[in-house]
Amino acid sequence: MPDFDLGESIPPDTAHAVSVSLPTWRSNVGYEEGEDWVVNRMATGYPRFFIHKSIQILASDIVARFGPKDARALLFPTRKTAARCVEFVKRLAPPAVSAALETVHLVLDRTKPGTEALAPLSPAISAVIFPQDAYPFVKQYWQHTGDGASSRRAEFCHGLLKEGLLRLDDDDGASRGSVPASPVSPAVPSSPKPCRGPRRYQRPASFDMPKAPATPPSPPPQNNSSDRDSGIGPDIQETSRFLEERFGRNLDVSFVEPARSAIKRRIAGALRSDRELSMTPLPEREMESNTRGIANLREDDVYLFSCGMNAIFNAHRALLGARGGHLKSINFGFPYVDTLKILEKFGPGCVFYGHASEADLDDLERRLQGGERFLALFCEFPGNPLLTCPNLVRIRQLADAYDFAVVVDETIGTFANINVLPYADVVASSLTKIFSGDCNVMGGSAVLNPNGRYYRALKDFARAEFEEKDSYWPEDVMFMERNSRDFASRIDRINSNAEAICEALRQSPLIKSIFYPKFNESRANYEACKVPGAGYGGLISVVFHRCEHAMAFYDVLNTAKGPSLGTNFTLTSPYVLLAHYQELDWAEGFGVDRDLIRISVGLEATEHLVSVFKAALDAAGKSSNGQLE
Repeated sequence: MPDFDLGESIPPDTAHAVSVSLPTWRSNVGYEEGEDWVVNRMATGYPRFFIHKSIQILASDIVARFGPKDARALLFPTRKTAARCVEFVKRLAPPAVSAALETVHLVLDRTKPGTEALAPLSPAISAVIFPQDAYPFVKQYWQHTGDGASSRRAEFCHGLLKEGLLRLDDDDGASRGSVPASPVSPAVPSSPKPCRGPRRYQRPASFDMPKAPATPPSPPPQNNSSDRDSGIGPDIQETSRFLEERFGRNLDVSFVEPARSAIKRRIAGALRSDRELSMTPLPEREMESNTRGIANLREDDVYLFSCGMNAIFNAHRALLGARGGHLKSINFGFPYVDTLKILEKFGPGCVFYGHASEADLDDLERRLQGGERFLALFCEFPGNPLLTCPNLVRIRQLADAYDFAVVVDETIGTFANINVLPYADVVASSLTKIFSGDCNVMGGSAVLNPNGRYYRALKDFARAEFEEKDSYWPEDVMFMERNSRDFASRIDRINSNAEAICEALRQSPLIKSIFYPKFNESRANYEACKVPGAGYGGLISVVFHRCEHAMAFYDVLNTAKGPSLGTNFTLTSPYVLLAHYQELDWAEGFGVDRDLIRISVGLEATEHLVSVFKAALDAAGKSSNGQLE
């Protein structure tokens, strides 16, 4: 039975977990208010909002070695991603603030004995060093774009830095010599109490900087004399030789590229999930019979990114590069918060349609008929958190008639349940969610429709600008491939569990509204894209007639409770409080109730899950003013 303490990682005892326990309604509000009793207990958090401790420690070490006193740093996987961050800050921050930014680039020193085994990983890290006044701007870039370094990359590179196996790399690529080894890392500095509100990139502390230092766990040492003789510490040698150990087998680093290929083919719907990795390249003809229904779809039409938001950011960046940067985009439907921020801050702006309704499409069509032109329309299918499905058939018709691209985020629907690629130019997804399921690794994908109008221009941009192999860390690739092998079978179970929970919720007089694709007014739009024999997904949102019943239900519900979705276990969240705390009235203007509870359904036994939800409903009905009797 779930029993997670406040601030504990979800899953528990997981070094790279992507969720954190906020077990009561009050703790969610306390987090948003920046209250010490909540934020000081956070062991982790969602990675684009919470700066993982392994990243914090390496950043502090880099500042201590290379930066001025009292400076801070955030880490990026490549020189180009760090440069984009600096460019963003210089565009928004006062000149005196942006002028103080510095970058440091560290790469493997291949002149050192024993580093040959590490070369296939191409370990590197770039740091943007900045004064405290620049933090809100740097954090905006980190959060919105997903361009930041992963915690596994930071952990690995910090080990190399301490062993003296990284060197400074100048802007021209020349070495400035190895960085001296240092076995002791500086403590992570303490910070003042965080600011209020959901704009976490404005916070100087809370999730971003804990008050006590922490040391990321190291893998167990190898009892091998060659490890000791190589000059590489046992933790680094372990990671370089074995990126993951699971199901009783070791995976050598040579399997990184086969793993990358397997993920792409799985996303394309052209690979049997449980196939073992092989060094023999898979024949391209296997791609012809894919569940996307596009025979000319190729493996290299699928791109992997460090997280789902990074896939959306790069899709937008590619469209700006391919079509020119003068046209606004359209955000169609109530958005996941950072999608709207990307469209607003990284181009000429956007037009926002928050309902994703036919009336919204009517208005858009009038504007198009009046001569307005747009870069692209971005939408989710279904949307988060109301599970509304836009009319992709009509959107595609408008796009063809008026020359704009269509980008669909299929994270919630998942390609096992829906097929939206025929209606889109780009399909993006967060692999962190149900594709992985284990809640311990980040990832994202973008699929280009080879029959799309902008396909060639997008391919040319991707070939020149995307840094997939440098930016998506090999360890994360390996974990993602392993986690996703049973993706198809997990979806079936989650679909069934979600429908059973919906039926239980629909019988309660406490419930005002249930949002689920099967029961929404936009069901016909979902059915138009539904894979034959598939289901309606694992995400449900529910609104109670009375806030106090919602609070009591959440507090007593015996599931894991925290941010994220698509986990193999049921995960519940008062989503609107976390995503829109300072703009609750604005959200309600689009039908998104401030007390909405979002349920991400897991793989537990169906009968057990139904009993858990019925028990919570019974307890909520007996509560008084949100207090359980």
